[in-house]
Amino acid sequence: MTARQASSGQEPPELIIFDCDGVLVDSETIANAVMADEITALGWAVTTDYCLEHFKGSHLDTVMATIESKIGRSLPENWLPDLRARTDVAFRKDLQPVPGIYELLNLLAERGIPFCVASQGPHEKMAVTLDVTGLKPRFEGRIFSAYEVERGKPHPDLFLHAARSMGQEAIRCIVVEDSPLGVQGAVAAGMRVFGYDPAGLDPRLAQQGAEVFTDMNALPNLLRL
Repeated sequence: MTARQASSGQEPPELIIFDCDGVLVDSETIANAVMADEITALGWAVTTDYCLEHFKGSHLDTVMATIESKIGRSLPENWLPDLRARTDVAFRKDLQPVPGIYELLNLLAERGIPFCVASQGPHEKMAVTLDVTGLKPRFEGRIFSAYEVERGKPHPDLFLHAARSMGQEAIRCIVVEDSPLGVQGAVAAGMRVFGYDPAGLDPRLAQQGAEVFTDMNALPNLLRL
């Protein structure tokens, strides 16, 4: 039995693993706008849209290596702390939960379906984003970061780590992602994956194996809840 077969029948999933940025919290445009400003200040002019297309879902180490290769020098020592500080300020000012996520989490709790979050970002970042949006209490003790495993997305390590920590088998887990790298990681872990694409503009999610949806309020029906 495949992961898709195991999770597409009448039985509910045993665990739903949510990505954080862009799935629980509407952070991607905010974070990538700050990123674009910081990169441009280094002499490589990029836009928010460019960062969304090329860096969305990537580990910061990978992003920083790409920047260094483009500008031909090492990043200043304070570049990453400054980026995080500016991003945190922007989050505290403007960050909102993804529309429909509260209702979805309420439904999962009512049905007794466990859920957790598995993010490419560090715990420090999630502490801010989940707190600002009021979601942190929903995920206490069930927050997993790629910084806990050897390899982040697109490798399966993070999703497998989350499933093991929650006492579940990969085949009975469902992942909700918004980035191609995250979809690749979920597929590699043997998990069914739904790709959240509210603008409906990213064909890469389906190409990597996700079942794409555009409205978080539609997910309960897709999960047959």
